[in-house]
Amino acid sequence: MSAPLLLIDTPNILPPVADCVVIGGGIVGVSAAYWLARAGQTVVLLEKGAVGAEQSSRNWGWCRQQNRDARELPLSTRSLDLWEAMAADIGDSLGFSRCGLLYLSNDPVELEGWAKWSRFARGVGVDTRMLTAEEATARGAATGRPWLGGVWSPTDGIADPARAAPMIARGIEKHGGHVVQACAARGIELAAGRVCGVITEAGRIRTASVVVAGGAWSASFLHQLGIVFPQASVRSSILALAPGVDGLPDALHTAAVSVTRRGDGGRTLAISGYASLDPTPGALAGMRHFLPMFARRWRSLRPGGWQGWAAGFETRRRWALDRPTPMERTRILDPRPSSRVIAETLGRAQALLPALRAASVQAAWAGYIDSTPDGVPVIDADIGIPGLVLAAGLSGHGFGIGPGVGHLIADLILGRTPITETAQYRLARFGHSQWGRVAEF
Repeated sequence: MSAPLLLIDTPNILPPVADCVVIGGGIVGVSAAYWLARAGQTVVLLEKGAVGAEQSSRNWGWCRQQNRDARELPLSTRSLDLWEAMAADIGDSLGFSRCGLLYLSNDPVELEGWAKWSRFARGVGVDTRMLTAEEATARGAATGRPWLGGVWSPTDGIADPARAAPMIARGIEKHGGHVVQACAARGIELAAGRVCGVITEAGRIRTASVVVAGGAWSASFLHQLGIVFPQASVRSSILALAPGVDGLPDALHTAAVSVTRRGDGGRTLAISGYASLDPTPGALAGMRHFLPMFARRWRSLRPGGWQGWAAGFETRRRWALDRPTPMERTRILDPRPSSRVIAETLGRAQALLPALRAASVQAAWAGYIDSTPDGVPVIDADIGIPGLVLAAGLSGHGFGIGPGVGHLIADLILGRTPITETAQYRLARFGHSQWGRVAEF
């Protein structure tokens, strides 16, 4: 594993029956299982590899309201409070802090876009502050250059991607739930058209409720049940610098590069939107759904290779439940990063923040970001099979809203009043064209 990750030991005992089984040990899956367990449900979290080992440990760690699409903003606002509540209950560090996020720019068009969003966001209670040239230059003093303007979002923050999902899994266990690693869910068992169990590589669990939170694997898993979930993934390359450089903003975004303080004091470096498009069966099958997305964002995508096809996470083949599946052949998606992108990212970061030239490269990695055609997740308990819930397609901004998505899933399963509106997250919306509906941010 190239991305830093806290590995945890779990009993990996498969109980024969559960109130709910959550498939996928990323930030969404652990959060859903945590809130269900906290509500008194008997929960089993199934992870084919290691908790948090895929995209949930490979992201920037930002927990933001700033520049969220309006459909996600209420969920991101609630998630910030839930990060704090989870950390207080679990009693160990998730690396969460409301350190504030700083955006800097010398592009008048970009600044006007941020100002437009800020006017909308302040109307719904978000604390977002446009910065004058003088204010932006002062806050960005570590860059040693003047700035035309920027944004400061003081109540937003960051969490530690290396620790968050594993420590939330500890919270599941604290509330009586079961966490089972290195155990793939092969399929769903039905009786009279509704969920009655989950078939795993280690046996069967009887349950009436299943959450599919498998990230990039979700569409191929649902395909086995005849459910169409348009999903495509891009490969993003990131690197981390070793600790030792102080006096920098905790979380800084510019068009050239973004820099974030890691839990160990090092820095994560990334270029926003830069990604490689690896051809996969799923991407080809859903091409018509993604034309609006590609038309808007093609400038930031680069042709990829065949890593995604070989990994098998977007296969459209059917598999047998009594034999090893693609999830068992690829326990952890750990694609090779683009050496060109890593070198470019490092160069841009050192040019932006000269102090970073003193820090050595600690690690470089890539991850697959799964997206929906409109860049907004699916969180839906009505996808065609009673008892089956889908939570996937977080589209590169799921880490920060993970706690809220998990709480919303628990609300749907338990019949509670949802913490936010849910209509915008329905799977059925993809029966219509997504032209004009692609997320701006």
